[in-house]
Parts: sequence; structure tokens; C-alpha cells
Amino acid sequence: MSNEHKQEDFAELAQNKRGGLMSEFWQFLKHNKKWWLLPIIIILLGLGLLVFLSGTAIAPFIYPLF
Repeated sequence: MSNEHKQEDFAELAQNKRGGLMSEFWQFLKHNKKWWLLPIIIILLGLGLLVFLSGTAIAPFIYPLF
């Protein structure tokens, strides 16, 4: 493969739009077949949301859930 062809390929890849974090994670799950990570990530995001909301005015409505 010539150096000029490599540069063209690199330039073409650089022009492609990059996906976000979620799309990269989804591609990782599909490619590596790591589906067991999905429930862990969902639970961690849910707990993070609860911690975030506990400092807001919504906190009195969250506490009765537990």
C-alpha cells in the first residue's frame, strides 16, 4: 500500500462524523458481545440519578420509595 493511499484513507476517516459516548458503548456491546454489562450500567445510572435528585426539591417524593 502506497504512502499516498494511506494518507487518502486517513483523510477520509478524519472526515467521518464521530458518534457519541452512547453510540460507541452500544457498538462495543455489539462487537464484543458483552451484554452482561448492560444491566450493571443501567443500575449505576439509576443510582446516580437518585443521588442527583436527592439534593433537589424532588427528594421528599423519592424517600418514600425506600
